[in-house]
Amino acid sequence: MYVDDREAEQILATLPGLTGPSPEQVGVVRARLRPVMDKAEAWFETSLADGLAASRGSESAAAFTASDLSGASDAAAAVDDSGSDFARLVAVARLNGVDARVLAVLAAVEMSPHRMRLVTYLQDNVQLPRLTVASMDRMVPGAARRLAPGAPLRRSGLVQTAPDGPWATRMCWPAERVVWALAGDDSPDPGLPSGAVRLDAADPQATDSATGSATDSAADSATGSAAEPELLLVSGSDADSRLAAVRRAWPGRRLLVTRPPATEQEWSAVAREAAVGGRAVLLRLTGTLDPAAADRVATLTELSWAFSSPRELALDTLPARPWSEVRLESEAADAADWQRVLGVPPDPAYPLSREQLRLVAAACGGDPARIGDAVRRLAGGHLDGLAVRVRPRRTMADLVLPADETARLRELTARCRGRGVVYRDWGFLPLPSRGVVALFSGPSGTGKTLAAEVVAGELGLDLYKVDLSSVVSKYIGETEQNLEQIFQAASAGDLVLFFDEADALFGKRSEVGDAHDRYANIEVAYLLQRLETYDGLVVLATNLQRNIDDAFLRRISVSIDFAAPDEEHRRRIWEQAFPDTAPVDVLDFGYLARQFKITGGVIRNAALAAAFLAAETAGGRITMETVVLALKREFQKLGRLRTEVDFGPYFSLVDGDHDVPSS
Repeated sequence: MYVDDREAEQILATLPGLTGPSPEQVGVVRARLRPVMDKAEAWFETSLADGLAASRGSESAAAFTASDLSGASDAAAAVDDSGSDFARLVAVARLNGVDARVLAVLAAVEMSPHRMRLVTYLQDNVQLPRLTVASMDRMVPGAARRLAPGAPLRRSGLVQTAPDGPWATRMCWPAERVVWALAGDDSPDPGLPSGAVRLDAADPQATDSATGSATDSAADSATGSAAEPELLLVSGSDADSRLAAVRRAWPGRRLLVTRPPATEQEWSAVAREAAVGGRAVLLRLTGTLDPAAADRVATLTELSWAFSSPRELALDTLPARPWSEVRLESEAADAADWQRVLGVPPDPAYPLSREQLRLVAAACGGDPARIGDAVRRLAGGHLDGLAVRVRPRRTMADLVLPADETARLRELTARCRGRGVVYRDWGFLPLPSRGVVALFSGPSGTGKTLAAEVVAGELGLDLYKVDLSSVVSKYIGETEQNLEQIFQAASAGDLVLFFDEADALFGKRSEVGDAHDRYANIEVAYLLQRLETYDGLVVLATNLQRNIDDAFLRRISVSIDFAAPDEEHRRRIWEQAFPDTAPVDVLDFGYLARQFKITGGVIRNAALAAAFLAAETAGGRITMETVVLALKREFQKLGRLRTEVDFGPYFSLVDGDHDVPSS
């Protein structure tokens, strides 16, 4: 716990070239070497401006700062065998001469336990193994200012100081990431935001086809021979296309791609990783730019930044520094993208963005024959928590509807299949979008859900039935976020979105009486806007069409009213309700269709209930008695009276407490 003069002299004697001279001898040597030191420091300042020449300059600076520390005339380099690494760090972090000297001395101490021991002797305190601000300022005049929180060394996270105590006595040291880099280890900073990715320099020819067309003249200045912009804004299209645009603008730059840091520690890690690795920072934004983030980017002027955003950022939110902008138009991957990723021409059935195409290619292992399954997997991962997947198993033959309703369902499938011909080949304008919205209205049990499944089956698509309990939230804005997640995941176009009880979401906007009404109307307005930009098939089902907001009705492509079936259709539904393999006795389907004016859903429930009742009997046969008892239970669920007019000769069976007929 104590360092005496004898131990200090022993430590000095172990350092290369340091023999522990007396103070008088040091004075003589310093006076003799002062002209050489002044010349070397001047050369050090100029060499820092040159990328490759900086290595020798850093060695000289480290030598003379170590000489001041030890009192020797012939000091060795402070950064052992890492001059080139140190010079590269100084160059990419754009440090001036004083900053470089400060960092060299701190690194020399941090990388040597013997030097730490020597520092405790110099500062006369074994609890101070690292240099304090005051000691650093004595060795390198002006160092105290370069260690202030807003100075380059601190705002870039390269140097850290103790969080409390008197300023002059606070210890300072280089960050661990800096020490790793000087030791030749390029491992990423552990404090980076989750999901951060380091990318090497891109091949310009590899990024041209993936960039898309920029609509602003600033794109030319970003990709031409002009100086590299300090801040590049890229908006529109998908994330992969925006990344390609940045790499095209800066083909020779390494990138650090990350979400906006959320804490002070994450900001320091991002700035430090960019400075140490010589990387430009690409921030992936999902909304507006936070004012705190804008201020931080504005202060980190030594780093180059790019903002990737789906939409243009408001001018009053941008950092106070020069910027250039690239706006991308199309999200859809073009023929060159498909050829490069999968080696096939574009499939019109899958209007994939570049980002979706990359994910699909990874999911199908590069096999074009498995694209369909991969697209379903792409959508399913985001939708399974908010919607129920229904794999269609029933066809038009299972749907009993009047001829006009059946024809309109076929028109709906034809409209979905023919969009490529009408919009692409014939030149019709897809206003407001290529999407198809269908409205199925009618009483419960009339076949709306079944019809949606049949349409999906005819198109060869999966049906996703949106779970309103998972989507609708009492918290402001969360419903819109859930719906955006659904539409974004479904944008691949390989599924059918089915909103049952759609009036819960698409209902009429009301007079604004309180905040609840105001936000409910905002949800409706958002849904209308989202439907107008969605390119897939959406089916809305409601019991009452008049409950749907008129603005949605104008957006409807096909509207079908499902009425309760008449006697002829009820008979057909009864006949189809029992599989050919079921043990059915002679059933009077004409009587059942004539007597019981019920919907197809009730008929199917009654047929299934009759089968379970029959399974409990000794004979195991489905008879008129089991069907009538099943109808009794359905009437009880619906709250309908069981009258002798309805049940006729079977009234005595349903009027008592009969449950299962005897065999």
